[in-house]
Amino acid sequence: MAARLHPAPDRQQEIVDLRCLSASDLASLLEEECRAWRTELEWDFEKSADLVRRFVDMNALNGSALLEHGQVAGYVYYVLEEDKGLIGDLYVRRELRTAERENLLIASALEPVMNAPGVTRIESQLMMIGYDPARPVPSAGCLSVFERNFMRIDLKHAVLGKGNVRRPMYVEKWSDHYHDAAAQLIAAAYSGHIDGRINDQYRTSDGARRFLHNIVQYPGCGLFYRPASVVAFEAVSGRLCGLSLASLVTAETGHLTQICVSPTVRGTGIGHELMRQSLVTLREMGCTSASLTVTAANEDAVALYQRVGFETIRRFPALVWEGF
Repeated sequence: MAARLHPAPDRQQEIVDLRCLSASDLASLLEEECRAWRTELEWDFEKSADLVRRFVDMNALNGSALLEHGQVAGYVYYVLEEDKGLIGDLYVRRELRTAERENLLIASALEPVMNAPGVTRIESQLMMIGYDPARPVPSAGCLSVFERNFMRIDLKHAVLGKGNVRRPMYVEKWSDHYHDAAAQLIAAAYSGHIDGRINDQYRTSDGARRFLHNIVQYPGCGLFYRPASVVAFEAVSGRLCGLSLASLVTAETGHLTQICVSPTVRGTGIGHELMRQSLVTLREMGCTSASLTVTAANEDAVALYQRVGFETIRRFPALVWEGF
């Protein structure tokens, strides 16, 4: 079917370039992955799978597939973005899933990205891989691993009463003309924060603009949902001081893609109120549940989400390679 790119320990295994395959070769694997996202995370992965199919058929998707006995057992793809590589997705069939197979695919993506001119950093958040702090990972010498939580709330039974907001402010629905101010807010909110180590787009206003563009325009975090996306302004200065952005990952499931407040209003209840308004709107529009992701070490945020009613249903790794 395709030329071998890397030797594998088992002669029945081989790693092949995705550009040597067609979407039909990946059909059953992607169908299984879509089912896994829906049953485990209540997430419609079909739009993302459609993009994989489209780019594979165009021979335009960088990545690899793991073949066993001539059948596709798993795949990984990556993208290059200026001086950074992003491992976008990795999935291995449930009955074949082992750390060794997943590591074969990770290594097959790392090698070309590390050798790409100008690339100094690789990021990845692989939600279909379970978090295990003792797990060996390829190129561990230049690797940082961060535990991330996937949290879910049952909106049918959640108590979403107003909290105590201790700073005069007013709330508006999201509008695209808030884009620049929101990017500046994100950069300020994550200055020196652990999440800036995981996603370097949080470190600068320009990076945050790209982050916002991606979540508003592309389906990676669901379909951006403006009615449940809100921003807060300080009453006196009129300065944007907080935001809660939401998407739909199925018709009945919302996802909070970003919640943050400026350092000057932390601890005033504004973040809680913005999140509450997003969740109330999602429930009013027919959603029965909602989710979010958070870095486990961000204990204050985890505690806030737990008080509102979120529960951690999955732990997954954020992997960052630097200095190779």
